[in-house]
Parts: sequence; C-alpha cells; structure tokens
Amino acid sequence: MNRKRPGGESSIGFNESWYYASAKELHDYPVLEGDIRADVCIVGAGYTGISAALELAQRGYSVVVIESHRVGSGASGRNGGVLGMGQRKGQVELKKWFGRDAAQTLWKIACDANQLVRDRVERFNIDCDLADGELTAAHKKKYESELWEYTELLETEYAYTKRQNVSQEEVSDILGVSSLYGGYIDYQAGHVHPLNLALGQARAARDLGVRIFENSKAGRYEPNPNAPSLIDTYTTHGKVTSDFMVIACNGYLDNLEPRASRLQMPINNFMLATEPLGEQRARSINRDNLAVVDTRFVVNYFHNSADHRLLFGGGENYSTRFPRDIGAFVRKHMLKIYPELEDVKIDYGWGGTLAITLRRMPNFGRKGDNVYWAQGYSGHGLAMANMGGKLVAEAIAGQAEQFDLFANIKQLPFPGGKLLRWPALVAGMLYYSMLDRL
Repeated sequence: MNRKRPGGESSIGFNESWYYASAKELHDYPVLEGDIRADVCIVGAGYTGISAALELAQRGYSVVVIESHRVGSGASGRNGGVLGMGQRKGQVELKKWFGRDAAQTLWKIACDANQLVRDRVERFNIDCDLADGELTAAHKKKYESELWEYTELLETEYAYTKRQNVSQEEVSDILGVSSLYGGYIDYQAGHVHPLNLALGQARAARDLGVRIFENSKAGRYEPNPNAPSLIDTYTTHGKVTSDFMVIACNGYLDNLEPRASRLQMPINNFMLATEPLGEQRARSINRDNLAVVDTRFVVNYFHNSADHRLLFGGGENYSTRFPRDIGAFVRKHMLKIYPELEDVKIDYGWGGTLAITLRRMPNFGRKGDNVYWAQGYSGHGLAMANMGGKLVAEAIAGQAEQFDLFANIKQLPFPGGKLLRWPALVAGMLYYSMLDRL
C-alpha cells in the first residue's frame, strides 16, 4: 500500500488546510502574459516577497510580483501561525558567534520584526485573529532551569521584561496537561491566522500599485541583451524586465538561483485542525488562548483557532513525499500531549515546505548589484520573513546596513552537494529526533 503522496510544491495541498477553508481575502490575480517593465521584479508571493513589495511601493518603485501558484500558497499560508520573538538561535549562541554588539542588534531587529507585523495588521486592517502570548514549555524536567535562566538573561542584558516564568503546576493549570513541565510566557509574542496575514498584505500591496501575477512560475533569469544592467525574468507565457530582482522563494526555490539553493535545505512540516471543540472544551486545553511550543528538537506547536478548534503541528520529513494521511500522522503527536482528545475528529490535515540553513539563521545575499534574496528562516519565519522583505527593500533603496548584517553571516553549504545532502540531513535529523525520546 502506498503510504506517501507527492509534496513539496506550492500547488499541492494548499487548499487542504483549515487556513484555506477560513481564508477571508482570497483573490484571483492574473497570469503574466506578454512582456512588462518594472523597477523591481519579485519572485515569490509569500511573506518576504509581499513585504518587500509593500516597502518598495511605499518608496515609489514600480513593482511586479510573480508567483508560481497562489499568494501565500507556500510556507507563509501553511505555517503554525506563531508570531515569535527573537531569532531562531538564542542570544547566548549569537553572542558567542558574533559578539555582544551584533547580538544586541539581532535582538533589536527581531523585536522590530514582531512590531512590524503588528503595525501592518493595524494599518491595513487585516483580519487575521491576532492574539497575544506564547508559552514555551519544557518537554523534560531538566530543561526548565535553562528556560528560566534565559528569561533572566533577556531581562538583565536586553532589558526585556515581557516574559514571565511559569512552573509545571502553572503550565498544567493553563493547558490541563501533565505531560509538559515549566517554562515561560512571552506576552509580546502571540499567534495569527498566517494565510489571512499574507492575503491582507497582498491586498495592501495591490492597493499601493503593486502588480501581482499568480500561476506564473519563474523559469530562469538573465541579463537583458540590449541593456546588461537590466534583468529579464522569464515565465511560461511572459517576461519581466527590471532594474532589480528579489528572489523570495524560500523552500520552493528549486534551481532558480544555484548560489542561494546550496545554502538552504527544504524540509516538510505537518499540521492538523480538529473539529470545533466548543468554547468550554477549548478553554480546558488552552485557558488563555496562547501559542504553545515545546523544547523538542522536532518541536510540537499548537493553539486554538477563532472557531475553537485545536490547531496542532507536529512531525516532519525530509523528502519530496508527504504522508498519505497527514491528519493521522500528526494526530499521534497530539495525543501524546492531549490523550483526552482521543474522541475528537480531525477535520483537516496539511503539510508544507520550509527552508532551513545549516546554522539555523536566515540567509540573505546578493548577486552583482541588482539581484537579492532572503531565505532559510528555519521554522522561525512569520516575523523574520516579513522583516526580511523589508530589509531587502531597504538595501535596494541604498540602506543596506541591516541587510548586510545578515548577508555577512558565514553560511555553510549542506555537506554532500545537491545529490548527497538529503541522506546526510536525514541522518542528522533522525539522530536529534531520537534524543527527544530519550
């Protein structure tokens, strides 16, 4: 029996999620046909691409966005919806790697990224169920003290006081579980409906004059034969000639830009949505409507939806195939935390592809003077991918200091090259996921 099905394409499974079923601003954008001219051509209509388009349009640039499938159909419209704080790597490690000043700057950029999302939700009137608060809970007793010490470090070295340590008993009161230990609540973090966030920003970009084209996959790009300082980006039925190009494809990059491709690895993550639980039962498993993440290497993450479902993410794989029954695949992870939900029906199960880097920090880069990319948010992209688009736009406009901070991070290619990096990644991931069970 075939237990796998194709995955890894933005056109596969996009309409299977609860996010798609509850989307508020789905809009059909045209296919690019013929040749058009713009100041900037952006490839990819996820958070990075749409964010860059918003920023550039507000600066007066003419912008075209081309998307291989639909706006938000990649990771931006399928993710766990956690509006986190900080970078993917913690401040202790960043300070060791880059020094105190750079670590301080990276923390400030992360804070600004969180606020950027909040500001856009308000400014553009985006209905995306924004809720405050994220609980990080230890999955083993020994990790409690590390979480509490990190909270103290942020208060001492970064004057960040929006976190509160919580004991195992308090976690149990909030979530109604005994399977997790103590941790902290970050009140500046929270959760959103990620697809509605993407769609709302695309609508705002369109209203600012950005031209968005769907079902228009970029096959290649090259210098314009008549003016080598310009770039021609080709799709199946059209071409965009532009002064600048932004590659914002993340896990769906394929081979459009090999230099960027070798510095990231696509992996797949999976989610489910239960049937509506009713307000009372939903509150019994998440009293304060927090985003929740644990400390596993293959992290579990979950929160309640506006219609009182449990949205739960757990499990991943490292191939171009998805489980045949994604809901059943994720359900076993859910029941380890919430065994009392054994009787609950799973209404939706979906997967998506994200991109990780070897050092788990975003990869920003440029090719020549007019091709830019931002990618590899490593599962921490809701805020930082939006910030990534903003920093690319600033760099195009001549303010590249923060872009260059990320571009100068020494990124390492995955070992084994294009053919052998998959088996090497799988071996490493399986090793660390095994530690979760010890």
